[in-house]
Amino acid sequence: MTYDGFPPFISAQLHYLINHFAHPVRVEQAWSGSKYSNTLDRFTLLIPYCLDTIKWDVIYNAEFPHAPPDIIFGPEDEDFHPFYNESGGEGDSRDQYMSYQRKRVGEVDDDRLKFEICTMLSREGIEMHMSSGVEKPEEVKFAVPLMDMNINKMVVGCPWRHPQKISLQVIYPVNRKYVSAPSAPHLKLMSTPALKSLFSVDDVKLPPWLDGMCMAEYLPHLEETLERQVSEAVSLIEVRRRFIEALAPLFGRPIETDSKVYVFCCLWCFLILGAIFPFNSISKAAAISHASKFHVDYPEKATGPCQLLFDSYDPTSIGSLHVAIHNAAA
Repeated sequence: MTYDGFPPFISAQLHYLINHFAHPVRVEQAWSGSKYSNTLDRFTLLIPYCLDTIKWDVIYNAEFPHAPPDIIFGPEDEDFHPFYNESGGEGDSRDQYMSYQRKRVGEVDDDRLKFEICTMLSREGIEMHMSSGVEKPEEVKFAVPLMDMNINKMVVGCPWRHPQKISLQVIYPVNRKYVSAPSAPHLKLMSTPALKSLFSVDDVKLPPWLDGMCMAEYLPHLEETLERQVSEAVSLIEVRRRFIEALAPLFGRPIETDSKVYVFCCLWCFLILGAIFPFNSISKAAAISHASKFHVDYPEKATGPCQLLFDSYDPTSIGSLHVAIHNAAA
């Protein structure tokens, strides 16, 4: 995003927030508070929280840009009154908002929720959110980080700016009366968007929630399953890296990749999950000669360079390769 239209001080504040905040915040819209000027001095921030986003309107005054801004929170948070710290800014406000929501959840008169909170508080990084309103039932949402694994360090040459994480979103309905057999919470596995190029949580089948189970019993089995699957996905990257390295002495260089797809780069080797590998230096004879080594079929009648593709529907198999032929006259 460009910051044209903001006074220099506000622009610098916004630029620093977007590029240095611990969470990937975004600006949804920006506008001017003056009828007689087009100078922008207020904007809506989308801030990740509890595996969702919250919207805060940040109101500066273009005539007094060095004055602390006003922040307008959501309609459910009218009792939230943070102390604005100029050095911490909106980042410090988010920390205060987390404490505010944890206090709200702790005050809910629901025995099951109180028990779940007691069993989960020892885990680091848990976020909570109390949702209520006239048109929707009360519910408490938890964002539970999973696995004590640094996925960024596991992937050689990863380009990720933010830590890649997998979390479990848990939503409990609020029951202010005693319920002998409470229903299972709503569970959803979520991850940071960039992680999908390595490992998609959409393909993970969650373990069943048994009657009388609590989160302290449920999480260890889920984490064990995820750790195994993530480790397998990372090891597959190493297998594919070795595969690409083996192509250079056979087919020569350069090895070209499609720049439109997501690329893991390691020195001169390129790894793309479920994506195209065009090798313009591969002749038809060379592809046929080495096809048996890479499980590749090259049609006898084809002409022109070929493309080797990993099958995006079966990223766990190094043998899932096929050849796409480019017409030389195209």
